[in-house]
Amino acid sequence: MATHCGSEGSVAVGADTVAEVRNYSIEESADTIEDTALGDTARTFKLGLEQWTASLDVWWDETDTNGQGALPNGAAVTLNVYPEGDDSSDTYLTGSGIVTGLSISGSFDGMVEASITIQGTGALTTTTVA
Repeated sequence: MATHCGSEGSVAVGADTVAEVRNYSIEESADTIEDTALGDTARTFKLGLEQWTASLDVWWDETDTNGQGALPNGAAVTLNVYPEGDDSSDTYLTGSGIVTGLSISGSFDGMVEASITIQGTGALTTTTVA
């Protein structure tokens, strides 16, 4: 059984690694469609449409023009998430999405942070680094 530390991973927009990623999250979900009919003794369902969303928390870095800078609100992107790293034969998740939220915050005694949310458009696929 393989396990991995979060520090092994990385996130990229296309081929460009996003700098200063603190954490990421991907959620996949599927709708269900009820197809229960008269005479059935229990409710039954069919698989409906699937969707995915992603979120990233980063230390804000305005010099990361190809990573964080490629994630402005409204941008259409290809997101690649490498939970175990991006070495040959590592598994990663990839999909097209739209940036639906960008929040930048900071406090006098902390770092400036950014939170980015992405709504997937189309399927999220799992593949292997070549």
